[in-house]
This record gives sequence, C-alpha cells and structure tokens, in this order.
Amino acid sequence: MGRGRSGVRAEVMDWVIAVGVAVALLVTGLSGQHSSTRLDLLGYAPLTAGGLALAARRRAPVPVLAVTGLCAVGYQAAGFDVPVVAYLFAVYAAVRAGHRAITVAASVTMLAALPLAALASGLHDTGEAFAQARGALELAWLIAAGAAGEALRQAERRADEAERTREETGRRRAGEERLHIARELHDSLTHQISIIKVQAEVAVHVARRRGEQVPEALLAIQEAGREATRELRATLEALRDDDTTPPRGLDHVPELVERARAIGLDATLTIEGQGHDVPAAVDRTVYRIVQESLTNIARHADAATASVRIDCRPDALSIRVDDDGKAAPDTAPVPGAGLLGMRERVTALGGRLRAEPRTEGGFTVEAELPVDRTP
Repeated sequence: MGRGRSGVRAEVMDWVIAVGVAVALLVTGLSGQHSSTRLDLLGYAPLTAGGLALAARRRAPVPVLAVTGLCAVGYQAAGFDVPVVAYLFAVYAAVRAGHRAITVAASVTMLAALPLAALASGLHDTGEAFAQARGALELAWLIAAGAAGEALRQAERRADEAERTREETGRRRAGEERLHIARELHDSLTHQISIIKVQAEVAVHVARRRGEQVPEALLAIQEAGREATRELRATLEALRDDDTTPPRGLDHVPELVERARAIGLDATLTIEGQGHDVPAAVDRTVYRIVQESLTNIARHADAATASVRIDCRPDALSIRVDDDGKAAPDTAPVPGAGLLGMRERVTALGGRLRAEPRTEGGFTVEAELPVDRTP
C-alpha cells in the first residue's frame, strides 16, 4: 500500500510539472514578438503539447524525448522564440532512465535542427537563426540536464545495491540466529529426553527383576526415548559442523561403512578417482549424504545390503547409495528432515540430488556436486 501511495504521488507530481512547464511555455510565447500573418495555433499547439508530454516521462522517457524535441522544432519553425525547457526535462528523465546514447544522438540532432527551424520561420537571416537556436538550447544547460540525470541514476543504483546488501546481511544474521537457537534447543531436549529414557529403562529393569509384567506404555516410552535420542544426536552432530569440531569428509566415509557393517548391514564402498583436492564444502557434503543415507537404510529400509559408490571427476563429484530394502518402485518417498537437509546442502553447492525407489526394488540416493578447483 505504501508503494501504491508513493506511485500516485509521483504521478500527480509529474502532471503538476507538465502543466507548469506547458503554462510557462505558453506565457513566454504569448509575451514574445511574432508575426501576425500566420496562424498562432501553429505555434501554440506544440508549445502546449511539449509541456504536457512530460507527464509520461517516467513511463516512456525515450518517446517523451522525441515528442518534446519535435515540439521544440515545431514552435521554433512557427516563429516562437521560446527556450526548449520541456526538452531539457526530457533529457534529464531519459539519462536518469539509462538511455544515454539515445539522448546524446537526439541532442546532436536538436543542435542541428533548431537553426534550420528558425530559418524556416522566415523571420530571421542565417546569423539570427543560429543565435536564436543557441539561445533556445544553451549547450551548458543541455549538459547540465544530462549530468543531473546521470548523477541521480548512479545514486539510485548505489542505493539499490546498498538495500540488497542490507537484505543479504539480514538473511545471513537471521540464519545464524536460527542455527544458534536450534543448537540450544537440541542441547536442552537431548538432556531432558535422556532423563526420560533412563527413568523408563530403570522402571522396566526393576519390574522385570521383581517378576512383574512390564506395561506396554512403559515399553513404548522406553523405545520412543531411544529413537528420539538417536534422532536428536544425529541432528545435533550436523548442526555442530563448524570450526569448533574436526571436519568430517571424504576420507572418513570408510568409517561410516564400517559402522554400518558392525550393525549387520552388508555394506560396500567403491571410490574412483582422486578426491584430495575437493573443496571443503563439497567434502563435508559427501560425508553428510553418505551418513544420512546409511542411517536411513539402517532405520527404515529393512535392507540386507547397501552399496556406496563415489566417483571423483575433474569437474564434478558424484555419490550413489543403493539398498535392497522394502521400498517399491510405485511408492513415492516421504521427504523427511534428513532428505530435505541433503537436498538443501546439494542445492546450495549448485548440484543435483535424486532420491527415489529403484525399479528392481530398494531405494537409491544419487547426488552430483560441481567441483571448482581453480584457486
């Protein structure tokens, strides 16, 4: 709504300026000395039209430049010795809009056309015609109008750049604050859920030692506490991936595969190419993708085997993780927090991620990350 009101005010101001310039031109034309043998309408019409055309200078600066120039030539040819004020306004608007080359070409044309128009009026000889044209369009004023328009255009551009910088800084600070809050919440929740889990396990242990039947609700609390703790720890580990913790990357992927084997998953790892010069951001993302993929396989896929394949090429690095789990080809994957996190990481690096059930059964996660090794 604020922008709408600002637009209305600007349009009203444009009309005020246009009408004011048109009236000034008419008054100057009426007060001047001109021949009574011709129709005054031939001069008054371009005087009025040239001023009123300025109302559209913001929306159509180049057409307004042409119209005001033609009107100036028209009333000079009709014998009106009136400065081309409307054209100077149009020059300012056109340069401000960025049409510098067109404005220069039009102004050079005007410098040549005005003396010819004064000669065509039949009221002046050659010397007087050039003097009248020079007075109507002072070169200094023309340059000043163009310079003012260019200066304001540059100022507006710098203001836009400053606004974009402020917005980017605000978004970055907001992201940092959200990350800080997320870390604090996860630290607190992990502690509280750990207490719940421990209390539930103690209650189950005591009940079994006494030979009592353990309530199903207590068993459900115990299992939910374990699962919540695992989820929170995995998320917190990802959130704490900063300069205060040792970076985990491509060299640590074998540890993830060994960990998967330790819990009974038949996992294999294949790495092709040399990944020693991989940028740090890509290196960390590879580790997180493999980590999240193997974690999802162990928890949700009900799979017996999994394969991790990493291909390090000069221009890109690709990761593919397959399993033989229960995912069917005709079922759409549910985008959980882990999958969304992987997609955000890959997209931030300009890469592509594909996560979907395989035709032969099971699930596949495939990512391709661009690698820029230029210094």
